[in-house]
Amino acid sequence: MMSNDLEAEADYMCCASCGITKTEFEYELVPCWVCNFYLVRYCSEKCHEDHWPQHEALCKERVLRNEILFRQPESTHLGDCPICLLPMSTGLGKSMIQSCCSKTICRGCSHAHYLHQRQQRQVRVCPFCRHTVPKSKEEVDKNNLKRIEANDPVALREIGKERYHEGNYEQSFEYLEKAVELGDIAAQYYLGHMYQKGEGVEKDEKKGLYYLEEAAIGGHPEARYSVGVNEWKNDLVERSMKHYIIGANLGHDNSIKVLKECYKWRDVTKADFAGALRGHQAAVDARKSPQREAAAMFQATQAGNAR
Repeated sequence: MMSNDLEAEADYMCCASCGITKTEFEYELVPCWVCNFYLVRYCSEKCHEDHWPQHEALCKERVLRNEILFRQPESTHLGDCPICLLPMSTGLGKSMIQSCCSKTICRGCSHAHYLHQRQQRQVRVCPFCRHTVPKSKEEVDKNNLKRIEANDPVALREIGKERYHEGNYEQSFEYLEKAVELGDIAAQYYLGHMYQKGEGVEKDEKKGLYYLEEAAIGGHPEARYSVGVNEWKNDLVERSMKHYIIGANLGHDNSIKVLKECYKWRDVTKADFAGALRGHQAAVDARKSPQREAAAMFQATQAGNAR
């Protein structure tokens, strides 16, 4: 019996109506031109019409899904910093998760708070909940365990990521799945990739794509980029460009870089590319603050001293 992944690949390689394969057909099989679902392809208009009674329900579902999928999110999944209320910057080292309350604080606020406390010679506390900052990894782990026992989705996601990097995929999947059930958007992104790779769970491309799309709808820029790459690989260039434009408007650097290359090859129009450039710059500018610039300079100095 074939796995879900092999079944999906078999469907993709042949006409959904007459069954002719890509190798037997002189031209490329094309997806349904109503819903553009890449796993349902046809060799002709007649085959599309003949198969319509079987495909209609899925087609309508995908059309509604597309309306939600291609809606521009107001912000990334991180939202605003709860201290300065500016949009959170994405990427490594741009924010910190507090183990005491699971709140994500931007580096600017975290650094400014640290400088103030050092100046006043105060005991270091969390800038959000004011609990004493843990002094050792043991104390951090103790805080995390409390949050996990309280079914905190952020704590569950972070321990899931930790188990993943340790190579314990089964346990990682369990924690991430629980975080997803509790509504964590970032966990959807990681779970999607685990389904696509078959890590800790049976490989399932459809489920993987579903979770990546859910994360993209929730404003996760990397998930949006991954869905765009998936569309590109399946020759759905127009859909792929839409994803990259949405990602660029969220301030995602890789999305705007890809759009620049695609503009050279005329896969995206001048007007859409210009709009994406403006949207990307606006998103980047909205995240700037003197405190974040000071934190970035401090990080760069620390990294230079460590070399």
